[in-house]
Formats: sequence, C-alpha cells, structure tokens
Amino acid sequence: MELRHIRYFLAVAEERNVTRAAERRGIGQPPLSQQIHALEDELGVRLFRRTWHGIVLTEAGELFAVDANIIADARLAIENARNAAIGQFNIGFTGSAAFNPVVSKLIRAYRQVYPNVTLTLAEGNTAQLLAYLDDGRVDVAFVRLGSVSPAGVQFDHIAVEPMKIVLPATHRLAKKRRIDLSELADDPFVMLPREASPTLHDVIVSACREAGFDPIAGQQAPQLSSVVNLVAAEFGVSLVPASVCQIRVEGVVYHDVAKRTIPIRLALASRIGATPAKTANFLDIARTLASAID
Repeated sequence: MELRHIRYFLAVAEERNVTRAAERRGIGQPPLSQQIHALEDELGVRLFRRTWHGIVLTEAGELFAVDANIIADARLAIENARNAAIGQFNIGFTGSAAFNPVVSKLIRAYRQVYPNVTLTLAEGNTAQLLAYLDDGRVDVAFVRLGSVSPAGVQFDHIAVEPMKIVLPATHRLAKKRRIDLSELADDPFVMLPREASPTLHDVIVSACREAGFDPIAGQQAPQLSSVVNLVAAEFGVSLVPASVCQIRVEGVVYHDVAKRTIPIRLALASRIGATPAKTANFLDIARTLASAID
C-alpha cells in the first residue's frame, strides 16, 4: 500500500464522486478507479458501494477511513524523511565566505549526515545571492549580514571575523606590523560597488569615517577576490575579512588594524515560510555549530 492509494481513497471518500475526486487528485477517472480497486484487492474488502445518491463507504470503508488520515500522515512523514536525505541542495556563497573555516566545516558536517544529498554551489555577491534565494535558484546563501533584512528572508548568525588591511607590497607602510587606519587617508580604496555588497562597502566607509576621513574611491572590483588582485596591481589599498588572507597573491601584504577591531558578520540566509526538509536540516546543523562556536 502506497501513500497515493490512501490519498485516492480519501479523495473519493470525501467527494463521494469518482469524477470530482479524480479532478482533485489531478488524474483521470479510469486510473483512479483502477487504483481504488487495487486497494480493495489488497485489503480483501470492498470500501465503496454505489447508491442512487452516489458512492458511499461500506462498513469496512468507514472503519478504514478512521485510520486512513493517520496512515497518510505517517506515510507522508516517512516520505519527507526520505526526501530530506536524497536529492539536490543548492548553496550560495560570497567570495569571502568560501574562505571562512566555519563554512567548510558546516558543509562537511552536512555531507557526513546526509551523504546521498547532492550539493551544488553558486558563487556571487550579496545582491546576486539574495536574488537567487528569492527565485529559488539557491536554498540557502552565506552572505555578509547588514543592518537591514530584505523582506521574506531570515538570517542565522554564523561567524564574526575582524577586517584586515591589505596593501601592495611596495606600499610605504608595508613593513609595519599594525597600521592605524588614519594613515591611509590619502590612499585610494579598492572596493566592491555598494549595490553588489552593501554590508562590506558600509563597514569600510564607516571604519574610515571613525578614523577621521572619507575613503578615496579607487578602482571597483567585481568580486572580493578581485580586490586583492587589484591591490597587488597597485590600484590602491583595501579592507577585507580576515579569512581572505588565505588568498596568497604575490605583491600584497595583510596587516592588523591598530588600536581597534573592525568586525564583520557572516550569516546564513534562507527564505521565511514553509521550510523544505533539506533546508531545515541544514539550518539545524548550522545553528548547532554556531552555538558551539559562541
């Protein structure tokens, strides 16, 4: 007995009409009748009988109907559990998120628990990823969390990391261990456009203003990894999340910000509403991991 058989039975029992039940379940009337007969043959009893007023339940049908909803719910729960452990799950991430060790640890933990789920990865900036999330191209996305949350999206805190200064190796301050941000007031800053990554852009601008200056707008970069390459080409300086320091490009050096820490948050974005089982499972592991880190 399969879940579809029970659903067909319940539709006929509620509609008291095979034609309406077939329309409700989205199949033809003959196939529905065949499925009902197959269910009756499996149970060894007749579940329906025809009268002048339509189709009614037999005594056996009445008894079966009592438990049918419970059986349907149980079978649905089993199917959901099975579907949660198979199929495809789509993850989006910003360029800098890929370097954060928490992200790789989370994905590794999910794969260990659900080895039969195929993961697909999509890289983009924050604006692109939120658009992908909205139209269903990704199920979750690792993004830099800003102060404003878009409608229909929830964010789970994943990690906080400090920002680092990245300079050309030929820069006058390249050999200093720590650099006061105010010392870069006359340098152009390589940044992503604000519409691409509003959080990262605003963190840099706010940090510079707190240091007493507005950053000079330099060359714009399409992705965060491109920022490092443009700095190496001596287009200017920048601030990047500490995990980006894993990008080892010849001609750049990374330094701590003197006197203070400039934090930037990494979050996991997902859609608000009915949460598919695979997404719920991923979020559960993410929240458990985040709690352990905190």
